[in-house]
Amino acid sequence: MKNMLRTAATFALALTFALAGCSGAPEKAAAPVANAPKTGELKVGFVYTSPVGDAGYSWAHDQGRLAIEKLGNIQTSYVEAVKDGPDAERVIENMARGGFDLVFATNFGFMDPTMKVAKDYPNVKFMHCSGFKSSENVSNYFGRIYQARYLTGMTAGLMTKSNTLGYVAAFPIPEVIRGINAFTLGVRAVNPKAQVRVVWTKTWFDPALEKDAAVSLLDVGCDVIAQHQNSPGPQEAAQERGKYSIGYNSDMATFAPKAHLTAAVWNWAPLYEHVVKQVREGSWKGNEAIWWGMDKGVVDIAPFGPMVPKGVQDKVLAKKAELLKGEDTIFVGPIKDQAGQVKIAAGAKAEDKELLGMTWFVEGVVGSVQ
Repeated sequence: MKNMLRTAATFALALTFALAGCSGAPEKAAAPVANAPKTGELKVGFVYTSPVGDAGYSWAHDQGRLAIEKLGNIQTSYVEAVKDGPDAERVIENMARGGFDLVFATNFGFMDPTMKVAKDYPNVKFMHCSGFKSSENVSNYFGRIYQARYLTGMTAGLMTKSNTLGYVAAFPIPEVIRGINAFTLGVRAVNPKAQVRVVWTKTWFDPALEKDAAVSLLDVGCDVIAQHQNSPGPQEAAQERGKYSIGYNSDMATFAPKAHLTAAVWNWAPLYEHVVKQVREGSWKGNEAIWWGMDKGVVDIAPFGPMVPKGVQDKVLAKKAELLKGEDTIFVGPIKDQAGQVKIAAGAKAEDKELLGMTWFVEGVVGSVQ
């Protein structure tokens, strides 16, 4: 986790966009954290980094929110397009003051604001997505989306003709680096000659910038564009050039139907339902982490586009079947870094702490982790 902390500290995220959250309410609590079963209506808040209409990351989280509403006796609310830093802190605190029992902070950049607010509201339970800090009333959660990334990499590796693939990436943090590595390992498992070129945008959601980044990769010969971004901009760029794309967060095939091969997608409903059940039963605990994979139904790949041959689909689905059984061999050595140095020894499997603190690129990636 120290590696992840050092990596996360290397960049500063934008601190703009003033938002008002939920209405005011009680003074800051000072009592010990309560963990009794919740018998009345559960009030749950969600904080999103981009608009729900992004058709991507925040949209996927919101589908999870809608799923828990169907459980009954639950009131949910959300605030969208929240920037990291003071604005996130303001929104999260407004939810805590507004009587929310449980708050999901869904962006990596919301980690420190969540920790700060949680100290003043010990009776509120907080769940932070993709982070690593926790406390008596803060736990974190994520999904092993790298498993889906690997499968989409296999698809891209089998579909490329130029052996040069592009990857439009948000921020150089372990979560994103890990996904790029998994994608590249999938590509090279079926096509050892292929390379993956990475361009950083330093944004989570900026459709125009993300599309321009994809264009820059297409200009240097990439014929498949993958992404760790919240908009379909990169896929639209690929379609306009007559090339292929790999989506992220949700099935964005409607935005680029002639380009979209498949996508690494989220299904947050099982995880959110699990957390709500814990809170209701009184079994929820802080200082814990949830990191579920494909076998739990949290991550998956979108349906293949009509251009993907059955032979390609069969190879990818065979690997998916292994992951569904809990057989995760994606980060099993020997795995080398860009300099050719062995980072994971032959036969060894990377531990979760190594994956969560990953700050290096695997062999086959062209680009810098900065």
